[in-house]
Amino acid sequence: MYKVKVYVTLRESVLDPQGSAVKSALHSMTYNEVQDVRIGKYMELTIEKSERDLDEAIREMCEKLLANTVIEDYRYEVQEVVTK
Repeated sequence: MYKVKVYVTLRESVLDPQGSAVKSALHSMTYNEVQDVRIGKYMELTIEKSERDLDEAIREMCEKLLANTVIEDYRYEVQEVVTK
């Protein structure tokens, strides 16, 4: 079994109004050292072992559903989980 951590973020070229709002709020709270904020999504998937290529399956999931690849980038980490 595998635990997959998927991180989805807006591409650098895409404006992030939510991140700008959080940055402004932090500055109003006197956290002026914050230079930039980018908001993203984090997902954890638990996937059973199968005959299917794991990396290929994760890429398909990300590109078809989990990320809008026109405006978002994604990365993922795979960790094998030992079950007893």
